[in-house]
Amino acid sequence: MKVLYVASEAQPFAASGGLADVAGSLPQAMRQRLIGCRVVMPLYESVPQELRDQMQFITSLSVPVAWRRQYCGVFEAKVGSVIYYLLDNQYYFKRKGLYGHYDDAERFAFFSRAVLEMLPYLDFKPDIINANDWQAALVPVYYDMFYSRNEWYSGIKTIFTIHNIQYQGKYGLELSEDVFGIPRDQRHIVEYDGCINLMKGAIETAHRVTTVSPTYAREILDPWFSHGLDPILREREWKLTGILNGIDTELYDPSTDGMIYRKYDCETFAEGKAENKRELQRRLYLPERPEVPLIGMVTRMVSHKGLDLVRDILDDLLYNNDIQFVILGSGDWEYESFFREMQERHKDKLVACFGYIPELSHKIYAAADLFLMPSKSEPCGLSQMLALRYGTIPIVRETGGLGDSITDSGDGEGNGFTFKSYSSGDMRYCIERAFMGFADKEGWSILVRRAMESDNSWGKSANAYIKLYKSLLKE
Repeated sequence: MKVLYVASEAQPFAASGGLADVAGSLPQAMRQRLIGCRVVMPLYESVPQELRDQMQFITSLSVPVAWRRQYCGVFEAKVGSVIYYLLDNQYYFKRKGLYGHYDDAERFAFFSRAVLEMLPYLDFKPDIINANDWQAALVPVYYDMFYSRNEWYSGIKTIFTIHNIQYQGKYGLELSEDVFGIPRDQRHIVEYDGCINLMKGAIETAHRVTTVSPTYAREILDPWFSHGLDPILREREWKLTGILNGIDTELYDPSTDGMIYRKYDCETFAEGKAENKRELQRRLYLPERPEVPLIGMVTRMVSHKGLDLVRDILDDLLYNNDIQFVILGSGDWEYESFFREMQERHKDKLVACFGYIPELSHKIYAAADLFLMPSKSEPCGLSQMLALRYGTIPIVRETGGLGDSITDSGDGEGNGFTFKSYSSGDMRYCIERAFMGFADKEGWSILVRRAMESDNSWGKSANAYIKLYKSLLKE
């Protein structure tokens, strides 16, 4: 079985979010299971020169983009056991940043069409094309419109993966023919709610649709989560499958992590976490107090991460409890300002660090006792799995992948603490239950070991995707 994984970003070449981690890890896990999986993505200006030096030029071709044709260079690179194809067009991709340009519609229409146009030039005809998010949503659309009846392309199955349904690729109807090259009699495939909606088109035309967790697959059938696409998804619910993402267990391994103060494993976590906690307290000028629970957050400071709930209770929580709180992230001004104010009011209890600081995030995962993720919505979430890996017990709201990866320890078998409703009162009660758990040192040690032994590797995700691919090819 051969799989072509289509993504607008992938580690180690270019990244802006979780999609790059998935595209860098899932194909590697598939290759370890003897699946012929390759990845294709744009060749952005930001791709490091040392990676460019390792690429080989394969071919060039002319790609139709509506009424015009554009050059595309195809370069090949190998990372681990996976071959990556990087598609070059300097007009579209030689610029700062991956997204947010005035002509993103045309840029990713070119990319999607180029993915399909390049296939006959390769020594690799895929059985499955797995396209990801709105930037690649036109791949199944174009395949259905222009390629599926071509003899060379016949038999290819398409899968579309939704990582975050909020970002759908919405554009004005006037772009349908002139930019996307979609004939007027087929515009209905991508037309929705008065505009072009690329994600809607992919849901219509792909043979299967996946999301990044089973719970999120159910949630997006509800208007509360779907950002308007629930009617389309409910009509095609038979296509929909949720598969939980994994984490890179080699990059995030406390026994080998060079970014933390002291390495540890399931046998040495008591001493290891204690030293990491002490050193982080020193770095952040917090009192060195091993006996108080340290809550960590590594998050984007935006509303859907549940920071409204945190803002409701944090001042009172810090005032009435002997605890410490560390948060790392950046985002909306209102939340950054709030945490700066809390830092001034609770100098010996709270430290807020702003920005993207990978080494500090590793240190927080290793040092904290508890990890707070009260998200309003969370398609999958990786931070709660990383926290488990480092023996830091998650406190999460049961939404999306949070509910699929964290189970409440109240039954003596779970790996964290959970609450259901989007309520600051419920969150506070959950946090206080975690404090009581922390006070029971013998029980806490058992819980930490159970957390560290949780399996959130990409292997589980790869097996689920392979099962889906095989079932689709049998149809």
